Amino acid sequence: MTRKFDEKQNLPSRYVSVGPESAPHRSYYYAMGMTEEEIHQPFVGVATCWNEAAPCNITLSRQAQSVKKGVKAAHGTPREFTTITVTDGIAMGHEGMKSSLVSREVIADSVELTMRGHCYDAFVGIAGCDKSLPGIMMAMLRLNVPAIFMYGGTILPGHFKGKEVTVQDVFEAVGAVSAGTMTGDELHELECVACPSAGSCGGQFTANTMACVSEAIGLALPGSAGAPAPYESRDAYAEKSGEAVMDLLKSNLRPRDIVTRKALENAAMVVAATGGSTNAGLHLPAMASEAGIEFDLHDVAAIFRNTPYIADLKPAGRYVAKDLYEVGGVPIVMKALLEGGYLHGDCITVSGKTIAENLQDVVFPTDQDIVRPTSDPLLPTGGVVGLRGNLAPQGAIVKVAGIENPKFRGPAICFDREEDAFEAVEKQQYKEGDVFVIRYEGPRGGPGMREMLATTAAIYGEGMGDKVALITDGRFSGATRGVCIGHVGPEAAVGGPIALLKDGDIIAIDADKGTIEVELSDEELAKRAKAWKPRESDFGSGALWRYAKNVGDAEKGALTHPGAKAEKRAYADI
Repeated sequence: MTRKFDEKQNLPSRYVSVGPESAPHRSYYYAMGMTEEEIHQPFVGVATCWNEAAPCNITLSRQAQSVKKGVKAAHGTPREFTTITVTDGIAMGHEGMKSSLVSREVIADSVELTMRGHCYDAFVGIAGCDKSLPGIMMAMLRLNVPAIFMYGGTILPGHFKGKEVTVQDVFEAVGAVSAGTMTGDELHELECVACPSAGSCGGQFTANTMACVSEAIGLALPGSAGAPAPYESRDAYAEKSGEAVMDLLKSNLRPRDIVTRKALENAAMVVAATGGSTNAGLHLPAMASEAGIEFDLHDVAAIFRNTPYIADLKPAGRYVAKDLYEVGGVPIVMKALLEGGYLHGDCITVSGKTIAENLQDVVFPTDQDIVRPTSDPLLPTGGVVGLRGNLAPQGAIVKVAGIENPKFRGPAICFDREEDAFEAVEKQQYKEGDVFVIRYEGPRGGPGMREMLATTAAIYGEGMGDKVALITDGRFSGATRGVCIGHVGPEAAVGGPIALLKDGDIIAIDADKGTIEVELSDEELAKRAKAWKPRESDFGSGALWRYAKNVGDAEKGALTHPGAKAEKRAYADI
């Protein structure tokens, strides 16, 4: 019998399902129980970062089944697959953290290879932990097939001594034990109740920050980022995402049609307005590169500086992601920004509607104090700001939400790896007014650009959070608070000024002016630069060695390939 394949003539899956030459491929599909009808429908990749590493990812397989149900209802054929995650809460404070940022690239690469290898026509990605969110969205932009992102959902808050707590409180409690203000038994009691359900860390840390980005940038269905992971409403959003990706396939609305310069600006505004993670300053440029758009740390910082901070969320504020969801979620933050004249309302989204159309029926609630209108912000400038100066010619980034004094000046105490700094904190070998310098932890130098939450949380737990500063060419967790400056570039591994510092050098930070300076003359810095010698890496092979050889500067997003601007042909056009 002659069969018509016209419906697939322009889709990638025609290579593995259409015509006599695809008979061997089809035999594999029959082996998996697929029907002829399913083989002749568009193939939709459904990727999750499901694993048993941490609560962030444990519900993603369940949600994938709902996505597949939606795809099937809209006459598509879902093909489920998984990719890795490295969960920061468990990787934090030891060498495991070197793998975290590297995993972002591995996630994007593995999704790309799976989609390419099997010629899938569209894509739905579900992610839970920090690096998996940008990794999945980067893959969407790189492939440029019709695609939808969905967040796996936040964890429920824990309760300890009558207060809501998150894993941030546990990290800070380690320092409290060192300082003698908490007992070991109390720490154990706290660790047992801080994380009471599945889901990603509960404050406006990196996972929830990038979940907000997914809606603001237009790659996720409106409202889908908000519900906690255990809620059944997540499954309803998953099913809708599966149906919606089939609509995108019919209209041929692709991720690069959605993620424009203005969409990236919208995403940065929502990060600033919510006091989100400094890691957005790394992930937004990386996503932009996958779309062929120049949008670096300085572009992100300029948006941060001009956006009011309006959402009172942890770590600087009082509330967690579940609280935000209960008053309306990400859409009310976006509505406040739109009504305040900040958001670009004409950006198209995966709903097929613009931001303004999505928000048309959203009413900003006035009977709550979690999100304020832009006319009455917590701070007139964003919760995250960029810095630049002779210590960071390529820039640096700091979260100012919750900082009482945006200026800090003090002597440097220098460490060439995080473990040494943490030991000094644990032994209280520092004093009020010091500026911790943790270097050789950048993308190349780490390698992997570790986060420093274990150290910063211990400082806070010892009651010194607002009495010292910390700068690094590495990163900070979204849960970090205090005067903590990351992404300092150029990094120490390439001889950046941070590599030239000595104990006692005076460092001056002014977040109002956006400056970070070491009080040394140009002549002295040049003299030290001549004497500087590169350090040999601890890694001579493997994934971390390969990453160090290929990764670029944090200023541009710590990229490992040239992005869309250098591609010859997008996968979607094969």
